[in-house]
Amino acid sequence: MRAFLALLTMMVSLAACAQDATYKAGVHYQVLNTPVTTADPNKIEVTEVFWYGCGHCFRFEPMVNQWAKQQGEDVNFVKSPAMWNGLMETHARAYYAAKALGVLDKVHQPLFNALNLEKKRLADENELAELFAQHGVAKADFTKAYKSFGVSSQVRLADANARGYQITGTPEMIVEGKYRVSAKMAGGQKQMLDVVNYLVTKARAERG
Repeated sequence: MRAFLALLTMMVSLAACAQDATYKAGVHYQVLNTPVTTADPNKIEVTEVFWYGCGHCFRFEPMVNQWAKQQGEDVNFVKSPAMWNGLMETHARAYYAAKALGVLDKVHQPLFNALNLEKKRLADENELAELFAQHGVAKADFTKAYKSFGVSSQVRLADANARGYQITGTPEMIVEGKYRVSAKMAGGQKQMLDVVNYLVTKARAERG
């Protein structure tokens, strides 16, 4: 029995070493010098930084959603909109307004579709209100949420977090607020999720 346990331990160690050899900090992912505080310290946070107008994010959406469904209860998957300009901030505000109104499931994909398939800009509050109205949200309710203090606070926090993550493009993923993964570093979108899986396992080990 002892010999079997020793062999099993050796096999696990060899597998870990092989995985460590596959993914290297500074090559396949970046270790942030200053970690960003996560929303729930009791769970392993994985954040996807995205933009509704990003074609790469649009194609990545079904892939990352499928990935999220396969995660354990100890993983908290978070989407966080990027905002490098006024238009992106408008779309970020729409995202948090949808969450506040409880209609994110209804309008999330339509927002992607409007920008990537229908080639709309959704550049102001009125355009967004029309889209939300198509999914049962009264314009007055949308406007109230869109301009609310709570939504404004979430927009500011997402912007601050993205700066802390040192985002260079979208989509990118952050594990535990300290490991940043991009498709460019990983070698593709599927590979990015492979690296994230490795980092989630690494985070579990670090938590003991």
